[in-house]
Amino acid sequence: MSAPERKFVKVDIKDGIAWTYLNRPKKKNAMNPGLHLEMHDTLDELEADPKVKVVVIAGADGVFSAGQDLKEYFRGLEDNPSEAKRIRLISNRWQWEKLYMYDKPTIAMVEGYCVGGAFTHMLATDFAIAGFDTVFSLSEVNWGILPGGMVSKALVDTVLPRHALYHACLGEPFDGKEAERIGLITRAVPNGKVQEETLKLAEKLMSKSPAALRGTKQAIRHVRQMDFTQAAEYMQEKKNAIRVGDTEDSYKTGLKQFLDDKSYRPVYGSFKMRAERGEE
Repeated sequence: MSAPERKFVKVDIKDGIAWTYLNRPKKKNAMNPGLHLEMHDTLDELEADPKVKVVVIAGADGVFSAGQDLKEYFRGLEDNPSEAKRIRLISNRWQWEKLYMYDKPTIAMVEGYCVGGAFTHMLATDFAIAGFDTVFSLSEVNWGILPGGMVSKALVDTVLPRHALYHACLGEPFDGKEAERIGLITRAVPNGKVQEETLKLAEKLMSKSPAALRGTKQAIRHVRQMDFTQAAEYMQEKKNAIRVGDTEDSYKTGLKQFLDDKSYRPVYGSFKMRAERGEE
C-alpha cells in the first residue's frame, strides 16, 4: 500500500520510530485547518501500524510550532461557525484526546518555538525533550484572548498553579531550562542534542514490553483523577487487562527470567523479549 499523500504533515518511519513533523516551515509550523485534518488521520494510521513502536511529534526545519495559524484558523473561520466547530473538535481530538491516551509511547521533540496552541500536543505526549534555547510562550493574553482549547487545563494539571498563572497572565517567553525547572517538559538538553536525546529515549522505551508500557502510561494518566479506592480497583483491573493479547506474556516471562534463569535485574533493565530471544 502506498503512503498517504500529505501536504502539511511529514512522516519518516525508521527502526520502529515514526518521526512525525508538522510541515509548514514557512509559517513556523503554525497549525491551519488542513494540518489538523492530516494530523488527525496520521495518528490513527500510526497507532494501527505494527511497524511503529514509538511516535515522535516534532516540527519541520527545527521549529516545533508557532501555535494556531491566526489568519487561517481564527479569522478564516469566523464567518463559518459550523466549519469552525468541526475543525476545533478535530484539533482537540488529535492534540489532546488521541495523544493523551495513545496506545504507543509518544515523545515531543521541541525545538525552536513552542507557542500558544502548540502547548496542547506538547503536554499531551508522554515525554518532551527540548533544547536549552527553545522559546516557550503562552502569548494569547498579548493579543486579547486566553489560552484556549485544552491549553489552560493541560497546563495547570502539569505545573504548579503559580507557574501556570505567571506564564499565562504575562505571556512572556521563557527557555527550555525554565520549562524543565517548572516541570513543563521532561528534560532540556543542549540545542544540538535534542534529536540525539529523543532517539535515546525512544530506544529505551522500545526495549520494554509494549503491553506493560501501554498499561503503565495509561494508568498513570487515569489515576490522577481518582480517589484511592477507585484507583485501587482500577489498577487491579488494568493489571488483568495487560495480560489479554500480550504476545510477550510479559508477567510470566519477566518472573521466569528473574527468578529461574537469573538472567537480568529489573532495577537495571527489561527482560529479553521474543525478538531478542530469537523466537520470532
